[in-house]
Amino acid sequence: MKTVHVISFVLAGLLFGCGRKAIPKGDTLKVVAEKQSVISILSYNIHHASPPSRPGVIDVNAIASVINQQKVDIVALQELDVNTTRSGVSLNEAEEIARLTGMTAFFAKSINYAGGQYGVAILSKLPMENKNVTPLPTDDATKGEHRTLATATIVLPGNKKFVFACTHLDAQHEDVNRQLQIKKILEVLKQESLPVVIAGDFNALPNSDVIKQLDSYFTRSCVSNCPFTIPETSSNRTIDYIAFAPATKFSVLSHTVVDESYASDHRPVKAQLQIQ
Repeated sequence: MKTVHVISFVLAGLLFGCGRKAIPKGDTLKVVAEKQSVISILSYNIHHASPPSRPGVIDVNAIASVINQQKVDIVALQELDVNTTRSGVSLNEAEEIARLTGMTAFFAKSINYAGGQYGVAILSKLPMENKNVTPLPTDDATKGEHRTLATATIVLPGNKKFVFACTHLDAQHEDVNRQLQIKKILEVLKQESLPVVIAGDFNALPNSDVIKQLDSYFTRSCVSNCPFTIPETSSNRTIDYIAFAPATKFSVLSHTVVDESYASDHRPVKAQLQIQ
């Protein structure tokens, strides 16, 4: 009886083995390497975590929930409060959102505000190195808010690296401040020797001179018939972008705008990129 069981087991193993196609070791390594080079990115202006339908309420959990649902590797956040009287003197929105999403935060102050700070942040599940904050120019005559560019080197498995940048340009003065700011951003990022991904709220429409300048060096993850990003309901224009350079180093696998209308007055922009 035992002999019959052994023979049946061996025959089943042979039949199963014959039905499978062996994957060459080199191809397996290639598939693994390609998977490790795919990154999911989210850009999200969070309106200091205050849902537009609930003025004065701070709902950091709602922002974190949106991020968690998207299962991304890196997030560019704009309009964060850190220890302000508006959102809570004990609340560091960058660190709290990072905690709720299992990510690491790098906050870059744009201005002092309400007893604390206000600015942008990079959240990452991947290691970050060489974190820098570059103040962006503002013409004092416009009395516009000062803005900033946050950059960090992201380390992928296999020690492949790229620079990730997050920014938020002036909302009111395209003819002056946004022009100054995009020129400074290009000046800084053109000096990078590594591939670069930039994401953020540019407060500029796709056909604007500001975005034309962005396009002179970067390639956007969506360039035509792109979904709108603002306002949160009945969205009718695009001002939030993800872009990369050089174009030969990236492939766009997907670009979407998340259908989310509660947590912020912007909809999040998501892109999946393959780094060559």
